[in-house]
Amino acid sequence: MVKTVHPEAEYAAYLAEGRFMVQRSASTGAYVFFPRIAQPGTGLADLEWVEASGEGTVYSFTVIRNKPPTPDYVIALIDLAEGVRMMSRLVDCDPATIAIGMAVKARVGEVDGAPAVLFAPVEGGAA
Repeated sequence: MVKTVHPEAEYAAYLAEGRFMVQRSASTGAYVFFPRIAQPGTGLADLEWVEASGEGTVYSFTVIRNKPPTPDYVIALIDLAEGVRMMSRLVDCDPATIAIGMAVKARVGEVDGAPAVLFAPVEGGAA
């Protein structure tokens, strides 16, 4: 019996190593995120893992307000340089300074004790 690992589990394992990885089709070069077994639209199952650049821009965001003492936090949709969009937390910034199109950079951090991709504004901030 062949043991297969689901793409989400592979992604989580890379994050646990401190690596931000995305998938890319070996034949078309198209990037894919969220992790999948096959490329959407083509069904090609030739996806390989590659290191993400970590560069992106804010597509949209919202501030999640919490009752004290729990701090507020920002959830954002980020357009990666690779051409895919992902949801993540935006950290190390005042929510009042966030703008659509703001340049951001990824790092692997933790959310609720689990490894996660976090984004922070790039100095200068304009895309």
